[in-house]
Amino acid sequence: MYAFLNIGFFIFHSALILFIIFGWIWKKARRIHRIVLVLTASSWFILGIWNGFGYCPFTDWHYQVRMKLGHYDMPESYIKFLIQSITGLDIPQKLVDIVAVSVLFFILGLSVLLYMKDRRESRSR
Repeated sequence: MYAFLNIGFFIFHSALILFIIFGWIWKKARRIHRIVLVLTASSWFILGIWNGFGYCPFTDWHYQVRMKLGHYDMPESYIKFLIQSITGLDIPQKLVDIVAVSVLFFILGLSVLLYMKDRRESRSR
């Protein structure tokens, strides 16, 4: 059961990260994308007050599953875990955090601009 959950979390969380990065591209997905962005930022920065910067419940649950499977050497962030799992590279945690937060803020800004553009277009129709 834990092996299945491990694979499921890996696929789901990876797909979620890809959606966060690229979900703004599809106009029909932009509303859901904005909701996911707000939830992600809230988790990182609000829940992060109590659970550590960048807290994600999916990472927490996945790491609990991995511990049940005997994996105790998990990095602090899921992004670092993905990079290590896919490429084998051991990138410094601070660099991973800087890039992750920069991408999140860039995507948040882009999402706001697209929201304003979409609103203007819908009003002019």
